[in-house]
Amino acid sequence: MLDYLSLLEDPFETFRIADELRRKAVGDVVTFVVNRNINFTDICVNRCKFCAFSNRKKFLLTLDQIKQKVREAIEYGCTEVCIQGGLFPNANLNFYISIIEAVREVSEDVHIHAFSPMEVYHMARNSGLSVKETLKELKKAGLDSMPGTAAEILDDEIRRKICPDKITTAQWVEIVTTAHRLGIPTTATMMFGHIESWEHRIRHILLIKKIQRRTGGFTEFIPLPFQPKNNELGRIAKGSSGFEDLLVIAISRILLYPEIKNVQASWVKMGVKLAQVALHVGANDLGGTLMEENISKAAGAIGGEFLPKEEMVRIIEVAGRIPKQRDTLYNIIG
Repeated sequence: MLDYLSLLEDPFETFRIADELRRKAVGDVVTFVVNRNINFTDICVNRCKFCAFSNRKKFLLTLDQIKQKVREAIEYGCTEVCIQGGLFPNANLNFYISIIEAVREVSEDVHIHAFSPMEVYHMARNSGLSVKETLKELKKAGLDSMPGTAAEILDDEIRRKICPDKITTAQWVEIVTTAHRLGIPTTATMMFGHIESWEHRIRHILLIKKIQRRTGGFTEFIPLPFQPKNNELGRIAKGSSGFEDLLVIAISRILLYPEIKNVQASWVKMGVKLAQVALHVGANDLGGTLMEENISKAAGAIGGEFLPKEEMVRIIEVAGRIPKQRDTLYNIIG
């Protein structure tokens, strides 16, 4: 741990090392995915202190509304729909499978990237099933991959303070590793910039590295700066600086090399210009076009909620990198 903390002593040297490792891992190509976010409900039984999204409008999309959003995504050229929502009371496996089936009625081909580990735990608990049984049924229904959200900081002391109703670190690890073993890849995330320390962040990243060594199931790592507006946690935690965001990107690249090739700069959370800078300190991916985004926006993110494909290309080119469209699993498609 002390060795890793030394990366904080000379940030600009850390940036240089991270950029060099990025070049070794992926070259100068910067990727993005053409996708659409679909948040199907904000109704949630949990009360996470950093959330500004849950139970505000109390909406639940109908299956027809979900289908219409998928049609719009397909018409735009999306290769992925990313589906997440609040923990709707008593929602069981059949509820979540009905969402997958609605998407599949519109498209057999679009990649379904859906349901966080917390949602998987929620549906398994409400269905009286194990996590493994639940994931098997989701995959059979058409689930292709999962977002590795609900990770926040993988430290139970911190989790008890910021999201006491959420799954524990061990449960998060169990769910993602089970998914990987069943052939369901996931992303990995970390929400930072609230009450955690650098030690917590480094332990979180090293845990992700350990899992990747065992399963190889993570497609990317996504550091997510905490958004402090309109939520309880924001009263005591004002969020990270832009410089700190860049340092997290750089240290993530260094610690995860060579196990995880792809480190994403979230333009929604960081803003477009800071995300461009991140491409020079270790990041090699800008995430998705999104089309709509509700969760970060509710907490005060100012990056926006839609970047057209052409704008993604321009942003990457202006940053001096080579833009390439990818699919969810990082296959280059354009």
